[in-house]
Amino acid sequence: MYVCVCNAVTERQIDQAVRAGATSLRHLRHQLGVSADCGRCARCAQDCLRVALCESPRPAPAAPPAHAGSSLSFALEAS
Repeated sequence: MYVCVCNAVTERQIDQAVRAGATSLRHLRHQLGVSADCGRCARCAQDCLRVALCESPRPAPAAPPAHAGSSLSFALEAS
């Protein structure tokens, strides 16, 4: 379905943008041009964004570097 008629943006394109890292309407505006012209699509685009964010797999949080806690444990051992 077309979400933004002015820029011919579809739900599929919004979903792809979310998978590529878009997390806000501002990101969609910069990447796809959504709501940049008349703005009538903003609510629908926001709804599509919300659905895509819920369905999109989240990357696992990065593990802290191995040395991150070593200075604290070293400081505790020294006291």
